[in-house]
Amino acid sequence: MKIEVSQEEKDRDKKKEKKPLLKKIYADSELRQDIVTGDWVVIATGRAKRPEDFSKNEYSTNSLDNDTENCLFCYPAKSKQEKDTLIYSREDGEWTLRVFPNKYPAFSRGRVHKPVGEGPYFAMTGSGYHEVIVTRDHFKHFPDLTDIEVAEVFDAYQDRYLSLMNKKSVNYITIFHNYGKEAGASIAHPHSQLMAIPVISPYIRQELNGAEIYYKSNKRCVYCTIADYESKNKSRIVFENDKFIAFCPFSSRIAFEIWVMPKNHEPYFERITEEDKLSLAEVFRKALLAIKNTVNNPPYNFYIHTSPCDGKDYRHYHWHIEILPHTSTWAGFELETGIEISIIEPEKAAEALRKNLN
Repeated sequence: MKIEVSQEEKDRDKKKEKKPLLKKIYADSELRQDIVTGDWVVIATGRAKRPEDFSKNEYSTNSLDNDTENCLFCYPAKSKQEKDTLIYSREDGEWTLRVFPNKYPAFSRGRVHKPVGEGPYFAMTGSGYHEVIVTRDHFKHFPDLTDIEVAEVFDAYQDRYLSLMNKKSVNYITIFHNYGKEAGASIAHPHSQLMAIPVISPYIRQELNGAEIYYKSNKRCVYCTIADYESKNKSRIVFENDKFIAFCPFSSRIAFEIWVMPKNHEPYFERITEEDKLSLAEVFRKALLAIKNTVNNPPYNFYIHTSPCDGKDYRHYHWHIEILPHTSTWAGFELETGIEISIIEPEKAAEALRKNLN
């Protein structure tokens, strides 16, 4: 027996078929914009990985160089490094941290920069300072240190910053750390680098401009706005205490990116107090430990973004640390557009990181 289907029923069935298709189209990815810089990122949920998928990756950092006898940083004197600019020691005389000029500096130490040019192009001599900050233990990286030991590193960062910020030809000081070969570390021994240079990087300039525009429009620091919202919202929080917050940014450029920033408005890293160093050390170490445990000890970079030391007023800015694990590789789309693709939502990344804080 043939069953007759009315036109009304046919139309209703067609509508049912279309709904899942529309949902699929609009759920596969999301473009998110950085509130400070205006940059776009793609959160590609259509090709998303689960947090546990990242723990299966193998990184070269899991088999770091064990040759301590020939390590240049275990015994700096043997490598004929220049004299230390700073050294911390225990009561028994054993050093715990030392800072010395980079043996192969990217900038010519102590010289005043001079303009040089060619035709329509402008250039200047590469003058500045390039130093290395080395902790004692060859095998202990930031997640493996105590809060006191991490605070000592931040103390060294501050000490060297204050020593160099008023030098001629210094308008910006960048402090960064590379962990693992994929992140640019040529020596396995834990070390950070400081470069005091005559120019302000384009990315910092972009942040400064974005923060100023937001401040003029809203009469409030954009980073304070971010910190307050993330602390209340909780979905992207990794860890926080009374002074500092660690979170996965709303517009994360790569999977498991974390920012650490003071909750109170602080434009200048070099003005950090002794008490705040311990609070920062706790939050910062927890953030890196969470990455290590969640993503199977990946290579990473971190760097401090702070106001320039060029004598201008940057009260609208807010210093912070950006931690970027190497969980993806740029390809054609990223290189051509400058728009990065992350394959996990920062909300899910933060949830996984919170579970691995210990």
